[in-house]
Amino acid sequence: MIDLGPLSLDPLNVAALSFFIVCWLFYQPILNLLSRRGGAAINTDLMVVRSAWMHNMARRDGRFMDGQLLAQTLSSSSFFASSNLILIAATAGVLFGGQASFRNVSSLAVVHTSSRLLFQAQLGLVVLTLARGLLDFIWGIRQLNYVLAAIGAIPEHGDDRRRHAYGDAASRILNPALHSVNSGVRGYYFALAAAAWVFGPVTFIAATSGAVSLLIWRQRRSTAAYAIADLRKLLEQEPLNSTPSSKKAIDPGAARASLP
Repeated sequence: MIDLGPLSLDPLNVAALSFFIVCWLFYQPILNLLSRRGGAAINTDLMVVRSAWMHNMARRDGRFMDGQLLAQTLSSSSFFASSNLILIAATAGVLFGGQASFRNVSSLAVVHTSSRLLFQAQLGLVVLTLARGLLDFIWGIRQLNYVLAAIGAIPEHGDDRRRHAYGDAASRILNPALHSVNSGVRGYYFALAAAAWVFGPVTFIAATSGAVSLLIWRQRRSTAAYAIADLRKLLEQEPLNSTPSSKKAIDPGAARASLP
């Protein structure tokens, strides 16, 4: 039993919480490590695809389609951020509902919480997970607005080398922006796993393992992952333009380095 003042946690709860924190904070580094060892990984492969998109955008005279695609992405990100904020408000309402909320929830047979403080810690973890996701969404939305400004600022005329430089700069804004949005979406998975803590530490560990396994499977073994990997290979086989630096722009190592 670990005594944290009025909050006491038994070893199984401590182990479950520690396992969750490790998975939550180190999921992305672990995924990057797996990607370096080979195989499909949607997030890594999409960096190459987005880089190619921005280079092609810089060579187009009319960029209305590119603006529309980004506007749709911005709209989806705003929807997820709004939903995230609603979930935070709902969970915080229960968290600060006092004794009445604890009594109502703890009366359920499936809920395993030994004290009001443990119950508050369980809900607090959900709020913290959602809050981190909300901050990722906010930063991603801001960066997407920067990308829209960059697209509008790129001149319609110029030589291939100059257009390539514009496309490279735009891709270095777009990739971190959508990386932040992806992190926000991933927060929903971990928030669901964190909510499973109220059903007991064993359920908490199982839900965390399930969330991580599902995320990794979708990143590396889903049909979409293989299709995007094939698209990346096609893009890497065909240079974006005749400039010597074109291949460098879609180099996988450079793409990973663009992550914040």
